[in-house]
Amino acid sequence: MKTIKLTMSTMALVATMILTVSCKDGNKNEPAAPMSNEMHQETMNDKEDMAMDKNQDTKAEVVLKDYFNLKDALVNDDNSKAKELGNTLAQSLKSFDASSYSDSEQNELKDIIEDATEHAEHIGESDIAHQREHFKTLSKDMTDMVAITGTSMTIYEQYCPMYDNNKGGAWLSMNEEIRNPYFGAQMLKCGKVQREIN
Repeated sequence: MKTIKLTMSTMALVATMILTVSCKDGNKNEPAAPMSNEMHQETMNDKEDMAMDKNQDTKAEVVLKDYFNLKDALVNDDNSKAKELGNTLAQSLKSFDASSYSDSEQNELKDIIEDATEHAEHIGESDIAHQREHFKTLSKDMTDMVAITGTSMTIYEQYCPMYDNNKGGAWLSMNEEIRNPYFGAQMLKCGKVQREIN
């Protein structure tokens, strides 16, 4: 029985060490892994299927700018700034005009924006741990929105495998360098670039 307990303890220690090492700086030249979580996947190369005119880009980029500012507040562990920026993003989402998109795109955007607005509003009134929970779903909504609206910016979809009890969490960034909004200073560089959008 002692041997079994010792073996189980050793295995748990090894697993913990592997997880910890997996989020160290790692090999920067390693190619981005394909998406393996349940996030909605759309190829950003199918430009003929996406609305890409300048007017639509501008509308989406106002929302994205507010999203990136919110992400940065979470990276900096700034709960009060994240509350303020969550409310700002909620207003940007509410004023997003999808009328120039096709009917099917408008329907999709309506659902995405409704969900994203709800999460942004929750971020506007929550503690930082709860803000980060809502940010995970908000990030999926932003990824789905960009798949429809397109963007002229280069965006990096990044992923941390350790967030949410090792279920992982993705987010969007304008910078290739990892700055983790789910852990902030605790594990600032935990994550990797999954893909480049645009």
